[in-house]
Amino acid sequence: MDLPKLLDGRLKIRHLVLIDALTRQGSVIGAASELHITQPVATRSLRDIESILGVELYERGPRGVTPTIFGSAFTDHARAVLAQLRQAGRHVVELADADRGTVVVGTHLAGSNVLLPQAIARLKTRRPLLTVVLREGAPDALLVDLEAGRIDLVIGRLTAPSTSSIVRAPLYEEQVEVFAGAHHPLVGADELTLHDLHAYPWILPGTETALRDELEQAFARAGVPLPENRVEATSFLAVRQLLHDTDTVAVLPSLIGHSDARLSVLPVALSTIGHSVGLTLVAGRPLGPSALVLVDNLRAVAAGLR
Repeated sequence: MDLPKLLDGRLKIRHLVLIDALTRQGSVIGAASELHITQPVATRSLRDIESILGVELYERGPRGVTPTIFGSAFTDHARAVLAQLRQAGRHVVELADADRGTVVVGTHLAGSNVLLPQAIARLKTRRPLLTVVLREGAPDALLVDLEAGRIDLVIGRLTAPSTSSIVRAPLYEEQVEVFAGAHHPLVGADELTLHDLHAYPWILPGTETALRDELEQAFARAGVPLPENRVEATSFLAVRQLLHDTDTVAVLPSLIGHSDARLSVLPVALSTIGHSVGLTLVAGRPLGPSALVLVDNLRAVAAGLR
């Protein structure tokens, strides 16, 4: 096939925005609703893009659209272009006013309750007008937003090595422990096993997290079935309140659990479960001045947590 002519003026930024939305939403209706356009306009724009590229980007089905090999590849490129444009806009603003700026940070449970707040507090003493936007979510969803440029960096547990497109930089190592409210009947026990805790209600991480997989393996090694009386959550606020108010138990990163005086450690051996907390960045995409300032403060705080 001939090389598509993408710089002749026919391909618009709105086309790239549509491709990003279509791949995330999985349907023309969903993408059109997100972008506040009609379904016929979205369908016509998709046909225009496919005509420019000379390939079919999505397989149409009764339940929506699925990216073809061409669609997946072009989505990655579209998101990279959109990310650079978003960053360019923020960079211009920061150059115009060096004391201001915005950094958008994605975060999940590990790193969100100790490292990140301390780093932000440290940053704010030096750059009070710099705006920090926090977006909490599941790791996979945050990675999509990172690649699309909707967030600048992700702080949290590192569950995979760096790749050609994603850089994962460790900041400190952290273990996990079993926590309960200070009133829990088992607080003060000398030694406990997962079998001892099985009768109590549990809070487990969501199925999309690496910690959930590791916990399931720990239960399997102990010959204990996964608790049926459970809540699945990654929001520390919800987890903490349940631990305070009930006899629920939960596995939390050590720094998070020990930061709350109303929580107590239950002596259950989980030495096989640990993780690195660190930064996840897009390879080859320079950080703006505001993001660099935050990264410097994250590294400084992390040095004291090792």
